[in-house]
Amino acid sequence: MEEEENPIKDYLFDYIKKSKSIPDLISQKKFDVVIDEIIQNCYDEIISMDEKDISVGIFATGILHYLLTNALLNSQRKIEYQGMELDIVIPDIKTLEKDPKMTLVICIPKSSDKKTIEEKISQLEKIQPIKENIWVVLSENIKTDKKTFVLSKDNSSFTNIIFEIAQFSNVGNANKFKILRI
Repeated sequence: MEEEENPIKDYLFDYIKKSKSIPDLISQKKFDVVIDEIIQNCYDEIISMDEKDISVGIFATGILHYLLTNALLNSQRKIEYQGMELDIVIPDIKTLEKDPKMTLVICIPKSSDKKTIEEKISQLEKIQPIKENIWVVLSENIKTDKKTFVLSKDNSSFTNIIFEIAQFSNVGNANKFKILRI
């Protein structure tokens, strides 16, 4: 499946490619610092490219894709499953089918409408019966009964997401190599 062109992803990956500090930070496993640097330097430009919720959703997906790859954490993204598009599944759909408690589903709804977010979560609960294994990434702090990460320029809880994913993988023993020792 060919990835469609997207100015937000292009801007993000161009920034990462030109960065002198990101490769060093990645090698030191300072993913929170990488996320913070990317947000501080790209956020304003990126949210000017589309509606804020859509921009932040694409931005979050791009950052996660890049960092999950660099953290060597197994994941699948933008995957069709039972008629739904799942944003990110860790480690994969096979594990979700066999052992949902070892699988994390990350939802990036690209909306700040509480009803839309709750509908999306409700759909996900049909395929991921372990409710606490559904996490949500939002552009602003909206109360849900799920673990939520907010990607914003100030007070962004999104900076810790890779460490929390790694902890989930290590605790669940899904990450056999224990790449991130946290």
